[in-house]
Amino acid sequence: MRAVVLALSLALVAGQASNHGATVFPEFSAGKTYVYMYEMSVINGLPEEGLARAKMNASCKFLISAFDKNTYMLKVEDVMMQEFTGFWPKEHAESIGNIPKAFTPEFNIPIKFEYSNGVVGKVYAPEGVSDLVLNFYRAVLNIIQLNIKKTHNVYDLQETGIQGVCKTLYSVNEDVKAERIHLTKTRDMNHCQERVYRDMGLAYTEKCDKCQQESKNLRGSTSYRYTLKPVLSGVMILEADVNELIQFSPFSESYGAAQTETKQTFVFQEIQDSSIAPISAEYHHRGSLKYEFTNDFEWTPLQLVNVTDEQAQTEELLNHLVTHNAEKVTDHAPLKYLELVEFLRLARYEDLEAFWSKYRDTPSHRLWLLEAIPATGTSAALRFIKEKFTSEDLSVTEAVRTLVAAVHMVTANPESIKLFETLTEDSKLNANPVLREIVFLGYGTMISKYCAESDVCPVEYIKPIQKRLSEAVSKGETEDIILYVKVLGNAGHPSSLKSITKIMPIHGTAAASLPITVHIEAIMALRNIAKKEPRMVQELALQLYMDKALDPELRMLSCIVLFETNPSMALISTLANAVKSEENLQVASFTYSHMKSLSRSASMIHPSVAAACNVAMKILSPKLDRLSLRYSKAVYGEAYSSSFMLGAAATAFYINDAATFLPRSVVAKTKAFFVGAAADVLEIGVRTDGLQETLLKNPSVLKSGDRITKMKRVIKALSQWRSLPNNKPLASFYIKLFGQEIAFANIDKPMVEQAIALASGPSVQAFGVKALKTLLLSGVSFNYTMPVMYTEMRRAIPTATGISVQLSLFSAAVAGAVVKIEPTLLPHLPEDFPLSRLLETDIKLETEIRPSFAMDTYAVMGINNPFYHAIIVSRAKFNSTLPSKISARLDIKEGDFKIEMHLSDILWSFEPDDNISASLGGGPCRLKSVHSP
Repeated sequence: MRAVVLALSLALVAGQASNHGATVFPEFSAGKTYVYMYEMSVINGLPEEGLARAKMNASCKFLISAFDKNTYMLKVEDVMMQEFTGFWPKEHAESIGNIPKAFTPEFNIPIKFEYSNGVVGKVYAPEGVSDLVLNFYRAVLNIIQLNIKKTHNVYDLQETGIQGVCKTLYSVNEDVKAERIHLTKTRDMNHCQERVYRDMGLAYTEKCDKCQQESKNLRGSTSYRYTLKPVLSGVMILEADVNELIQFSPFSESYGAAQTETKQTFVFQEIQDSSIAPISAEYHHRGSLKYEFTNDFEWTPLQLVNVTDEQAQTEELLNHLVTHNAEKVTDHAPLKYLELVEFLRLARYEDLEAFWSKYRDTPSHRLWLLEAIPATGTSAALRFIKEKFTSEDLSVTEAVRTLVAAVHMVTANPESIKLFETLTEDSKLNANPVLREIVFLGYGTMISKYCAESDVCPVEYIKPIQKRLSEAVSKGETEDIILYVKVLGNAGHPSSLKSITKIMPIHGTAAASLPITVHIEAIMALRNIAKKEPRMVQELALQLYMDKALDPELRMLSCIVLFETNPSMALISTLANAVKSEENLQVASFTYSHMKSLSRSASMIHPSVAAACNVAMKILSPKLDRLSLRYSKAVYGEAYSSSFMLGAAATAFYINDAATFLPRSVVAKTKAFFVGAAADVLEIGVRTDGLQETLLKNPSVLKSGDRITKMKRVIKALSQWRSLPNNKPLASFYIKLFGQEIAFANIDKPMVEQAIALASGPSVQAFGVKALKTLLLSGVSFNYTMPVMYTEMRRAIPTATGISVQLSLFSAAVAGAVVKIEPTLLPHLPEDFPLSRLLETDIKLETEIRPSFAMDTYAVMGINNPFYHAIIVSRAKFNSTLPSKISARLDIKEGDFKIEMHLSDILWSFEPDDNISASLGGGPCRLKSVHSP
């Protein structure tokens, strides 16, 4: 009889399937409430037993009932939570009462969701329900998301889930005797059309797809096992078990990995003869099944300590740093500095003002504050820096330091971009050339960071600079043109390509009459755009390279841009064939050496380029390899370990001209490979236009002679620099950090004359005499400390439980030095002695220098949200001290000069945290778990 009933049910289900594209789905009857018991757990740690882990458990009841056609209600009841922190599986979990109580008002509010054919649609909730609680609901909606096909037993599809749209494999089996349908599905989070995640601090990195094919740093999969009961209206979920595993390793997987494991059970309890009623508040559309990150994700700190009294704890930390690092940097200084940054990250603008008012007149406290505030990365920090400079509370040096730090540390969002835009219009900042450059270049950097970390990149952000560039071109203002082009280069927005093309030296355009320095900057500005639109940039760069009427230097720069676009085999072969018939040996030598250097690359970032260059070497003549250093060269070298997925590369471009004494341009660049990604670390470029012209005005420089004679000729030629016109720079340079230009300068005749006048002025000379007398009479003692947080990278990944897991890397360092100089004079000099008395004095200076350095690096994995923190931490510490004593004796009258240096033993230590004996990629771990009320 049971078999007949099941057969009839399956027949009805199959009939429904024919009406719905051969699919069946769970049904919840109208007027009924389906009650399910739900349990979940999240555990973070290393897979071996006996090591520390952080775990959170939760249990509750979920109630589901139909509200309208294809609209259902979902409510939670009896929420309980437990936490476990310690050595697994020896220790026991403890109850957490404060978190469920804090969310009780929200848990009392049911939510609405659309549900049709087993697919979850839009989610609705009143404003009183936070994203954190809504994600908790999404974990259950993710379980009832089922695409069951009756015509297939095994099939796969790209299915929407809480983590995004990922490849999902279904397996369906019917147990006729037990009147059950057993279904399993597995979601592969490494093959997703659309993956939900949030990054912070990774805007400057370039992903390596090939590296991740060889060995993934981050893997994840989720398996679901369902027991379904056929009913007349479809199927009913009796039980569901979900197991998810996410593992991460900074190195190759063979060296071990940290794991986050989640489990869920969803068990049917009963059917109630009533339905869930919505509350009277208005229900708003709050997204879909996909996880939604909270607005405060960026500022959720790694809680190294419990926050009880934010202001008092911040002041205590500040005083501790000042007091304990005056003579020597302590080994815990980086940790305390990180704690200070995290506390200031929680501060509002008004709080920062209060700290500043209290400590602005204390130099040591002032220094620590000005170094920590930009590192917080908040818009409040950027506003604080802006307001302090506008009110003239900051010196130019302090403004430069804090603005440069803020550019790279402040998170890019519409608010911070708008703040930078207002800074570009500030008259006080524009009056200072150095600050003006930093602000404008920083504006481009902020746009670049925002576009790298968000799905949209509005053209409105870059339009003000494009408009300024057009006006500067029409007025012929070369300096402004160069500045705005550099800003567009930093931003790397594809829409800027049209503006940059208008000032390119393309044959037949009015821009061909612009100075060559403008053309150089326009070509180099294409490199960041090439990362987003390589095909468009390739076409333009190839056109410039093939134009033999152009200056050879511009063609060589176009070659650099071409290889930054990851060119194809066909394009590199085209270049090789062009080199075969190239008449200019400077261009031929540069292109050949560039290809040859890249052909030796062993890294996996651009393997196709290395392979194509290997083929190109067979096309070209080896005679080009024998050209001397008189000809332009490109040199590339690297060291890369596939097993550790770590490496570094260095590139040097040496652009010469047959008629020049010095190279026209030299560029040096370093690159780092790590965790399956790459980042340009540092780039420095120098041009020597004016120096070339000065040297070539003296033909004797080029004549043969010994080394001393040649040096004298060069010095004599350089002394004629005053003959250069004011608008002709002697030299120029730029500095890039992480692919973003942070500073550039033209060293011209007015700048040199101004520096000479300043150095020879009476005020400087009087200051020098006063400083010398102070040094000789009473000695000097001073100390300086410089903290820096140079790494903060985070990736947050949602789990099936509706709680996100964060992978983070924090690095902070503190460097300091104490200098003491004690003079001994024979005979003793009076307080106001004439400088001529020094000729008759035996001077002895005893100098003690104690530089010290400490660095901490933290690798973190676990739950980190505004209310709960359960994380594992791997920490590496390094600290060193290099004490030294220098003794100098000067007897000017007798002509006796003696200097002695004594270096003490270098004191240094490197200590990974040893709270756990096992290691992750060589670094032991410790555990931290905190939860906020």
